[in-house]
Amino acid sequence: MTSKTTPRTRARSTARAAARLGAVQALYQQEMEATPLRQLLVEFHNHRLGATIEDVEYADADVDFFDDLVSGVDARREEIDAIIAAKLSAGWSLERLDKPMRGILRAGTYELLARADVPTGAVISEYLDVADAFYDKREKGFVNGLLDAVAKDVRG
Repeated sequence: MTSKTTPRTRARSTARAAARLGAVQALYQQEMEATPLRQLLVEFHNHRLGATIEDVEYADADVDFFDDLVSGVDARREEIDAIIAAKLSAGWSLERLDKPMRGILRAGTYELLARADVPTGAVISEYLDVADAFYDKREKGFVNGLLDAVAKDVRG
């Protein structure tokens, strides 16, 4: 069986990828500046998602998906952090990870927990792409291993 992607499927995939990257950036900003959730969402809707910033054009994001990721992580942060912390090596804590990494792992864990409509492999692959925007190969391996371990627990 061959899989064909239509322009509409590709556009949706690109919009979701942009939403994931935007969500990680929003979670980073929220952690850096303690920006209230509603204000954060409005700022990203109006000034970041699909915008051109410093001559870089950002892809249009699936705004509903972005909102779900950011709001979901915000609402379930304690649960998500406990799941991630349980998968870290002895001697490591969530606080020891840098903020972009925490955002990637939180968004990926939320999506594995709450978005059964997205296949496990797609979630992990997408967050590896997000990690690629911030990190080198070693960190991508860390994201892959941790999200895979989370997926085995939360999705079976």
